[in-house]
Amino acid sequence: MNTATIILVVLALILLFIAWRRGDGSHRQGITLGWQTLRRTTPLLLVAFVIVGFVNVLSPQDLVQTWIGPDSGWTGLLLAEAIGMLLPGGPYVVFPLIAVLYDNGAGIGPAVTIVTSWAALGLLSVTFELPFMGWRFTAVRWGLSLVFPLLVGAATLLLVGGMQ
Repeated sequence: MNTATIILVVLALILLFIAWRRGDGSHRQGITLGWQTLRRTTPLLLVAFVIVGFVNVLSPQDLVQTWIGPDSGWTGLLLAEAIGMLLPGGPYVVFPLIAVLYDNGAGIGPAVTIVTSWAALGLLSVTFELPFMGWRFTAVRWGLSLVFPLLVGAATLLLVGGMQ
């Protein structure tokens, strides 16, 4: 059990205690809602972790190191930005995939760029954003956001290892 798990368990117990002290059945309702969320997301998590396993086994380490490795420079950051934009799914799908790439030789700069790009530029989110916010808002936000993953990745390289 790691520190994050221990903190979450303690937080859950504190919240359970607070809900129980209210005396209105909130503790039962909270557990029921949590159970429903677990039932809904378990199939997705299982499939995501199977995919992560296959990516881990099938991803060629030398290819990862060449294209988005620590010495890949601006080319690696640009490719990492594209990878981040194309990653589908929520954090429980994306972060294990990025962790596999990182474990297989991706540099910290490109890995940070992938995370930042996924969060700021995910193409899947554009399909939801466009109908609600309109093309002008989406184009401005997306256009301005293009530079940030690269800057964050470059800053990471400067802070932890230098850019070549």
